[in-house]
Amino acid sequence: MGGWLRKWWVRSKQEPLSGFTALLSPPPATALAVRYASKKTGGSSKNLGGKSPGKRFGIKKMEGHYVHAGNILATQRHFRWHPGAHVGLGKKKCLYALEEGVVRYTKEVYVPNPSNSEAVDLVTRLPEGAVLYKTFVHVVPAKPEGTFKLVAML
Repeated sequence: MGGWLRKWWVRSKQEPLSGFTALLSPPPATALAVRYASKKTGGSSKNLGGKSPGKRFGIKKMEGHYVHAGNILATQRHFRWHPGAHVGLGKKKCLYALEEGVVRYTKEVYVPNPSNSEAVDLVTRLPEGAVLYKTFVHVVPAKPEGTFKLVAML
């Protein structure tokens, strides 16, 4: 019990209750329950993050590797590599081979589509005479087997 409550409790037990003072003073409390904290309050937790595994984006087939149709060449979140000859673009910007052949990477001048407003804004912000270079992924098809030698000479 608190200090003042304990003093009142002891005083009320010692003083006899007489007529007028009994009406003014409260009746003595026989049972007084005081609750204290039984546990400490919980602290806040912070989501620190950074512990999730990587998404495995990147090049899957290097330059000079032989690939079959449908093989994934690269996965990316944003356009880092652009599809070139015989390369398709998947749902999540994934590049895959459309034909069998050898993988080649080239840096080429990028000419954006004029109907795309974002590309036009990018080009207008560039200084005069600046050229955009992008990396393109190509698949050079393998020579088809069973062709005539005379046709190959033409």
